[in-house]
Amino acid sequence: MASVLKVLAVGLIGSGCGGESGFEGPTAALYTTQGEIVLGLYAEGAPLTVENFLAYVEVGFYDGLIFHRVVPGFMIQAGAYEPELQEREPDRPYVRNESDGGLSNLRGTISMARTQAAHSAQAQFFINLVDNLGLDHEGQGPGMWGYAVFGEVLEGMDAVDRIAGVSTRPAPPIGSEGLPVEAVVIDSARVLNR
Repeated sequence: MASVLKVLAVGLIGSGCGGESGFEGPTAALYTTQGEIVLGLYAEGAPLTVENFLAYVEVGFYDGLIFHRVVPGFMIQAGAYEPELQEREPDRPYVRNESDGGLSNLRGTISMARTQAAHSAQAQFFINLVDNLGLDHEGQGPGMWGYAVFGEVLEGMDAVDRIAGVSTRPAPPIGSEGLPVEAVVIDSARVLNR
């Protein structure tokens, strides 16, 4: 029953009637070497996370970073490394984990990546390639917090799927099991609507 409620929550938040796409709320775009990805951000469901993401976008933090973890049938992740695997250090504080807001890690949603610590997200994010309900909030105990969903792909799932299909290799220095052989770069990220 909880999973059904989470699915309904995502559908309700993303089903506004404003704007060209029908999405009401902030939007941003990732212009990547595999195509454009337009994101609708859930400012009501994950306000702290959305504000954090938009702040990084506005200062150009994501410009020139790569998708450093690509796992077909799971997700694609970015927000930390340049093409030469030089790490770009985030300069904003950790964000409170908003995974307890009832949103679900469904295909096409964007969520914050973090360490094992529940409230350790900063700049890294991932886009779900499938419904990853095992990443949802289950409680406040150790290992139960989940990963905070803060938006959805409005346009460009074809680009997301292209990224998911690139050849990858292990990258032990950065701990990634799915580093694209040919870098998939976020040429720029821009806020479209605040």
